[in-house]
Amino acid sequence: QVQLVESGGGLVQAGGSLRLSCAASGRTFSTYVMGWFRQAPGKEREIVTGINWSGGTTYYADSVKGRFTISRDNAKNTVYLQMNSLKPEDTAVYYCAAGRGPGISARPIRYDYWGQGTQVTVSS
Repeated sequence: QVQLVESGGGLVQAGGSLRLSCAASGRTFSTYVMGWFRQAPGKEREIVTGINWSGGTTYYADSVKGRFTISRDNAKNTVYLQMNSLKPEDTAVYYCAAGRGPGISARPIRYDYWGQGTQVTVSS
């Protein structure tokens, strides 16, 4: 069992930055693929980025490439999402998720554990 708790969301102006954190419980965190998803009102949940167990492989949605960076610290059981050059269209609830893999999947069904979400609002 893995419990995930996100933090770091908030309100920011367009062009600004935020750093989200996702703290995980459990001793097997380092074995999980981790993903960040987001869901805007009236839209489906979509993948933003993912990272494999070692941090050696990452995936980014085209919409965030060059602006967002995912990283993980297995010693701290934490995954991070650094978001720069934020745009109003990045406004959504952001969720972290843990999956057993193999590989990073863009499909939410491939992830077994989810956090409660944190709101990110980007004003224009």
